[in-house]
Amino acid sequence: MKVTYAVFLFLCLPIGVVVSPPSHAAVDVTIHKTLNLEETPLDTAMSAGGKYIFILTDQRKVLVYAPDGKLEDTIPLDTPVDHIKAGPREDILLLVSSEKKTVQVALLDFVQEINVTGSPFKGAAEAPVTVVLFTDFQCPYCAKIAPLLNELVEKNKSKVKLVFKNFPLNSHRFAWKAAAAALAAHKQGKFWEYHDRLFQNYSRLNDQLVQGQAQRLGLDMPKFEKDMNDPKIMRQIKQDMQDGRKAGVRGTPTIFVNGVLLRDITMEGFQSAIDKQMAKTKKEREP
Repeated sequence: MKVTYAVFLFLCLPIGVVVSPPSHAAVDVTIHKTLNLEETPLDTAMSAGGKYIFILTDQRKVLVYAPDGKLEDTIPLDTPVDHIKAGPREDILLLVSSEKKTVQVALLDFVQEINVTGSPFKGAAEAPVTVVLFTDFQCPYCAKIAPLLNELVEKNKSKVKLVFKNFPLNSHRFAWKAAAAALAAHKQGKFWEYHDRLFQNYSRLNDQLVQGQAQRLGLDMPKFEKDMNDPKIMRQIKQDMQDGRKAGVRGTPTIFVNGVLLRDITMEGFQSAIDKQMAKTKKEREP
């Protein structure tokens, strides 16, 4: 996993400290893991969700560890920092400099490894940029960006592979059934056509509509209905959701461009992220 960061805000913050009375409860201590470093640690922080341990060293670096003690990556710092503090999200780290009297709010781009084997996709199979979309067929925001994604692939035919991953939300009654129906349509080579029809009717999904759209596409209905209830399709949806949670997905739509979370879900944001990855790929291939 690679991590990059961008500093987007400088603050001078007074810090107030509230001291609570000491507790007299007995505490049993067990050392879970000892991290042996080659550099001197100056400060530590744990990410909001407990997924990462950050260690600031005397060599102007932040070491990123998993809780099991595995070193995930190293972030070099270009300014003097003597304290770090985790932000309210996994991907935010505060860098404190007493010398400069600043607090830098750093956004961390964690490159996620996402399994896309067997998932529906469109675009060039061997494209240098893989866009992974976690979505829900009853999500209005997902429905809104569906045409944008079609335009994106058309505009970047040889550059982009768009991969579809299901992430049906519990709050959407028919999202799971729609996900199973779309994968059943995929077995008859009609995933994207069916995908588009579901999103065009996202606000009124029900059993009749799910069946009706399959009939209008001319699908083999006995096979379609059998595949909808196929345990393999159920397992695929569950695997998609597991992959999403592992990558930090909490809502829909969530999109990754070559494993990096896309924060600006606009055509401009998409294109900027794609161009950045293309430039990165080109640089890596240079002798």
